[in-house]
Amino acid sequence: MKKNIGSQLALYPMPLTVIGTMDNDKPTWTLVAHIGIIGHDIVLVSLAAPHFINGLIKKNNTLSINIVDEKILPEADYSGKVSGQSEDKSKLFEYEIEEFGTHLIKKSPLVMSCKVVDIYNTPNFESFICSIESTYVEEEYLTEDGKVNYYTLKPVLFEFPTYEYLKTGEIIGKCLSFAKGAK
Repeated sequence: MKKNIGSQLALYPMPLTVIGTMDNDKPTWTLVAHIGIIGHDIVLVSLAAPHFINGLIKKNNTLSINIVDEKILPEADYSGKVSGQSEDKSKLFEYEIEEFGTHLIKKSPLVMSCKVVDIYNTPNFESFICSIESTYVEEEYLTEDGKVNYYTLKPVLFEFPTYEYLKTGEIIGKCLSFAKGAK
């Protein structure tokens, strides 16, 4: 029998990301796990309203979504620990600027360059609705047909409310393969 535990957000774990945007002439970064898919080319990045980076995202109308793997986890974790308002986080990651003008973390295995198309406000949160302008993936994490290979990429996952990082698990089967005979 299920127990009602109240109105609780229970859609975890989520992929861990670092969001980046420009702070005048240098980048700033912050750790974010509240990322959502709205369509095949639209994503949502949800940040607590008081975050310093929110004003910069609104000013620039661009951001990068950098997937975190274990190699960049220490720097990514630190980017969420301190505010860009009190500390310069521009040197946390080596980065490059792509043709759309978004800065991308070089060591991130997968990065999306995004344009903000809308902002949805809820109490205490700002959710940036973004179009994906470009997606960059290290070639070692692509299949032969050019798709992202999550067997090898292995993004870090975030679990709430325990605030723990998880590794991706093993494969249990193909999507829609378990439906045989189910009624």
